[in-house]
Amino acid sequence: MNFIRIPRSNKDLLAECKVETFRSSGKGGQHANKTESAVRLVHIRSGFRVSCQKERSQHLNKIICIKRLRKKLEKNNYIKPKRIKTKPSKKSIEKRLSNKKIQSLKKTLRKKISINDN
Repeated sequence: MNFIRIPRSNKDLLAECKVETFRSSGKGGQHANKTESAVRLVHIRSGFRVSCQKERSQHLNKIICIKRLRKKLEKNNYIKPKRIKTKPSKKSIEKRLSNKKIQSLKKTLRKKISINDN
């Protein structure tokens, strides 16, 4: 993914988005059928879409959408740090080898002894 500069203020971020309002689904009867309180934001440069129909107020839904969009953009911009390779310590190598010897000894003792060995 490409690095996208995120504006600090919500007003500037909202200016970079296409705002769509629609009627939310679910309970609410006639009130829900009349008001367009659900909000969908489409960030034009990145193409990310977020929507919210949690609250009855369009304004509150828009605030929630902006927070979600900001999180999405920050997640997109995150660069994983490079892993620094390390060697195991001498003590851990010795411990691993001793455990392998013990396991090997256990398995050899489990073998059946054959009578026909000459």
